[in-house]
Amino acid sequence: MREGADAAARAPGLLGPLRAHWADQPGGTTELVIRDLGCGTGSMGRWLAPRLPGPQHWILHDHDPDLLVRAAASMPRTADDGSHVTATTERGDIAKLTSAGLAGTSLVTASALLDLLTRDELDALAAACAGAGCPALLALSVAGRVELTPAEQLDTELAGAFNAHQRRVEHGRRLLGPDAVEAASDAFARHGMEVRVRASPWRLGPGDAALTAQWLRGWVGAAVEQRPDLAPQAEAYLTRRLTDCPDGGLTAVVHHSDLLALPGGTALPGGTALPGETALSSGTDAGPAGGAW
Repeated sequence: MREGADAAARAPGLLGPLRAHWADQPGGTTELVIRDLGCGTGSMGRWLAPRLPGPQHWILHDHDPDLLVRAAASMPRTADDGSHVTATTERGDIAKLTSAGLAGTSLVTASALLDLLTRDELDALAAACAGAGCPALLALSVAGRVELTPAEQLDTELAGAFNAHQRRVEHGRRLLGPDAVEAASDAFARHGMEVRVRASPWRLGPGDAALTAQWLRGWVGAAVEQRPDLAPQAEAYLTRRLTDCPDGGLTAVVHHSDLLALPGGTALPGGTALPGETALSSGTDAGPAGGAW
């Protein structure tokens, strides 16, 4: 249901620096080896593979064998220049990836993953990518801000409760939630990689009524799970909001961020960012991502 909104939100401007990095590699790249972490049904591969040049081999990682089958079956077969795209699957714990395990990998990518990691897991991922000299393109991480039109007084309180829920402790793991992009920017920069962040918001309007309703139920439900005292107000709030979805009376901007981390020495001329980007490098404070919640 979310794939169309994801595709519209993703930041294609990050692909230029990524291609430039590959072009600068000694001897060039004969085949891109791309690992999609937590691939789910494979939406990242369906979006990204046709936008990259040359032969590609995708390794799809997930813990769910059924999702791996679906993702592999739906992968595009050709790149943007007509080159062949192949895919294999790998079931297991992505938190256990190491630099040795990433040897020969051209790109690590993921969607909607960073906010589900802990700070230690994120640091381990950054260390593995840096150690392997492997870029990372990590898309659609929740950023901590929602804009609803028309606005209601309860919006802010629900957003705060939702963000607290995203930072919850789950099975002894403190999730990063909306702090993930800032934490990732810091982690990759500390490991010597250049980091670029771009906003990638969902913009849900009249044509997205089903997704808006589904997102709204989950957003309010997580907020109430975090703060049960909000339940009586939230029930009436949700009823009002859902009534407005079908006719376009409710629109939402749900902010996310996309992050690209490149091995050192691949900055654009003058070290400048593309319009709308935040560019960071080793030793630079990350700061909040542009367009963050």
